[in-house]
Amino acid sequence: MTRRFAFVQAACVLALLAFPVLAGAASDIPVGEIPDRIQQKYEGMQSFAADFEQVLTNVSSGQVETRNGRIWFRQPSQLRWATEAPARELFIIGPEFAWEYIEDEQVALKHPVSAFLNSKTMLRFLSGQANLKEDFVIHSDWKDSDRMKTEWGQGVVMLELVPKEPEMTMMYAFLGVDPETALLKRIMIVDFYGNGNEVRLSDVKTDVDIAEDMFQFTPPEGVDVEDNTLGY
Repeated sequence: MTRRFAFVQAACVLALLAFPVLAGAASDIPVGEIPDRIQQKYEGMQSFAADFEQVLTNVSSGQVETRNGRIWFRQPSQLRWATEAPARELFIIGPEFAWEYIEDEQVALKHPVSAFLNSKTMLRFLSGQANLKEDFVIHSDWKDSDRMKTEWGQGVVMLELVPKEPEMTMMYAFLGVDPETALLKRIMIVDFYGNGNEVRLSDVKTDVDIAEDMFQFTPPEGVDVEDNTLGY
């Protein structure tokens, strides 16, 4: 599985805020209202920080890789995604540029922010630049939905999102939503090749103060820098 930053495969796995859910709460709120509740929640959220577990599945090889680390998000559209294990990697979307840094390869890649914000992913949705119901066809019941609900546990509303304009990095996605808080607990992204990118968050803190320098990056001395901003 490529080391060239798994997060870039699906920038949409940004917002899995794992809050406790109430047993049976999903039945108290009509499923049709959940997308609007999610939209309102994230449009009003200024920041969050959380630990994450990311599971990447390569369907052609059968390889499964688990990664762990921490993420920070702040409006407008600023992100720091730090993978600690199995190797240290860093992805930053700052006010001017986006950076990937693979520490043990001593490689840093510089990107225009628009390369991520212009894509119809959850990053645009969370930053208020997209609309869940306008960009996706949303299903609450689909083939294998019962099996997934069993695997993901009780007390969540599950939604399938199909982009109206599919992209290589996201052909469809599955969301696990806490119906009481309207926070996303879990997301599974499936790309054009059928590969899976799943993220779960814990120790979530919302509307926290995050220093500006958390979204800035200066390549360490001796690091090979690949500049992909030319022509933008």
